[in-house]
Amino acid sequence: MSGTAAPCSSGVTSERAPPSSGMYKLEVELRRGHNLAVRDRGGSSDPYVKFKLAGKEVFRSKTIHKNLNPVWDEKTTLIVDCLSDPLYVKVFDYDFGLQDDFMGSAYLYLESLEQQRTIPVTLVLKDSQHPDQDLGTLDLAVTLTPKDSPIEERRDSTTMLLRRSWKRSTKQQQSVRLSELHRKSQLWRGIVSIALIEGRNLIPMDPNGLSDPYVKFRLGPQKYKSKTVPKTLSPQWREQFDLHLYEETGGVLEITVWDKDTGRRDDFIGRCQLDLSTLSKERTHHLELALEESRGSVVLLVTLTASAHVSIADLSVTPLDDPQERREILRRYGVMQSFSNWKDVGIVQVKVMRAEGLMAADVTGKSDPFCVLELNNDRLQTHTVYKNLNPEWNKVFTFNVKDIHSVLEVTVFDEDRDRSADFLGKVAIPLLHVRNGERKSYALKNKDLTGPTKGVLHLEIDVIYNTFKASLKTVVPAERKYIEEEPKVSKQLLQQNFNRVKRCIMVLISYGTYINSCFEWESAQRSIVSFVVFVVVVWNFELYMLPLALLLLLVWNYFFSSSRGTADSAEAVFDWEDEEEDKEDKESEPKGFMGKLYAIQDVFISVQSALDDVASYGERIKNTANWTVPFLSWLAIAALCLATVLLFLVPLRYLVLAWGVNKFTKKLRDPFMIDNNELLDFLSRVPSDVQVMHYRELKVDLGQSPRRRRANPS
Repeated sequence: MSGTAAPCSSGVTSERAPPSSGMYKLEVELRRGHNLAVRDRGGSSDPYVKFKLAGKEVFRSKTIHKNLNPVWDEKTTLIVDCLSDPLYVKVFDYDFGLQDDFMGSAYLYLESLEQQRTIPVTLVLKDSQHPDQDLGTLDLAVTLTPKDSPIEERRDSTTMLLRRSWKRSTKQQQSVRLSELHRKSQLWRGIVSIALIEGRNLIPMDPNGLSDPYVKFRLGPQKYKSKTVPKTLSPQWREQFDLHLYEETGGVLEITVWDKDTGRRDDFIGRCQLDLSTLSKERTHHLELALEESRGSVVLLVTLTASAHVSIADLSVTPLDDPQERREILRRYGVMQSFSNWKDVGIVQVKVMRAEGLMAADVTGKSDPFCVLELNNDRLQTHTVYKNLNPEWNKVFTFNVKDIHSVLEVTVFDEDRDRSADFLGKVAIPLLHVRNGERKSYALKNKDLTGPTKGVLHLEIDVIYNTFKASLKTVVPAERKYIEEEPKVSKQLLQQNFNRVKRCIMVLISYGTYINSCFEWESAQRSIVSFVVFVVVVWNFELYMLPLALLLLLVWNYFFSSSRGTADSAEAVFDWEDEEEDKEDKESEPKGFMGKLYAIQDVFISVQSALDDVASYGERIKNTANWTVPFLSWLAIAALCLATVLLFLVPLRYLVLAWGVNKFTKKLRDPFMIDNNELLDFLSRVPSDVQVMHYRELKVDLGQSPRRRRANPS
């Protein structure tokens, strides 16, 4: 037993509930919690409560953020068919983008309750794996009353039919109520755009009199961590990101500044808060917030805007299936609207129909699957279908598209009673790979998207966007995810990244060897042709010919290389089966050398990340020319054409002068401008060979699906 109900004082003797089954109404008031378990690094938690009856979730409370003594004051009414089934109460810590942490559970035994009387109950939370751990208590008030029936004879067949019908309708009502509550808890009311500019006069935390500061932001369930600026007390971050508003009034933005410390816990520098309800909407606010209990300040630009286009509905309510509404959306993202609200690039509508042949995660040979859809930092999920390996969700999700190069990730989880949800499968679908209105079957992959797992997911996706706005967003910094897994040292990953860099370098060496062979006259014919071409090109060279040559390379590959499968070449490069053999490296070093181990980890992670960056950019350049993403290749053609014309019409000295004047005066014209590199931002949208492999669709064997087998038993 995970927990017990503490004895409750009672001065009145009432009728005890009989142990036999029957129809009862259970009114539960969830009041508050006391001294709940700490699950966040800040020494707090974001608790919410789930009620389960007969293995089915019947109620889920709201989430109280950063509180170990939360007050809910929520009520719900449950229909109980059998008093022998206890009410199972579980408490979780909400983590945005991650799996929620278990905080304890308890049972409320209904047979011991007195009828027709409100009884205060204190539940002691326990963890079966750590029975001695103190996880706090929950305060409830429960009232159990019998359900009146107009017919006394329960064995009468008509009464039994009515009872079953009423039971089904009650469960449907509960399911609808839970689905609606869950839907509302996921939708946001607005966007908070934050530009983290700089810090001023921070306190030193290192022996050299400096610090390595970074900033953490928290708004409700959302978290964001900035980059670390080393060895400074006046860091320049220049980062921009968006958070969601879940309340009409705004909310409180919590800001903490930390000093990065290798080998030990990071040092706390200071904190401050910003009440967003005090800020006017649709206007950029320049704020300098002083740190509490410390000196120094943080400079921000904050803008509150209207809600993005996001919704959850049933299949009967699909915006893009209504001809009139579809025409309105097409007009909204048509060519004539290219210069209005350039942040509104488009929308994507995802129909999550069903899954087939999922992995069995429970000991009963079944699973309790639900889907999580992620598009950048937008995260929505379906309801849970219990005890089913072929669930049908039939839900429609609509997202606002900020970047047409985003990747839609759909992950199937199994809801677990006492622990975090179990992973069942995942697919990653780049928006530019979507064919509108096509109902498609996607074979599920493992967590790393490197190989297949059991199950097939049926989706239908529509993407509508403005091409001009999408092109402009391609050359600005891409949106970072709020929550990203911490990098880990992996010898296998380090070796893979090294091999990728080695392949790129070997290509350059092979070209250098070929050119050198022309100088060595190993082939007289080749050397003569190369010499003539060299003289003609150098004698007639103008700068505009450089982008023109790249343009010709793209055109050549479009006509002669577009038929080659880029995914096949990526598959030939990587042997994913070998990668699966040794995924986790075990730490054999003694605990006494943890400081040195952390330092070595940082070095390995830096080298590993550097190799990954070098290899990725080399592969991205190659994939741009190979038409891996036609949208980006067409955009490159347009940019190269424009560069060719400019270099042809405008003398080079004028272009260099304009570039220099712009660079020298940029800080004067806009002190808070966030610098970016358009070329690197463009290349960041081109998938590397690893990403091409991740996004490649697996072949669906429809002959093995359960529906097919039932239809063709032979």
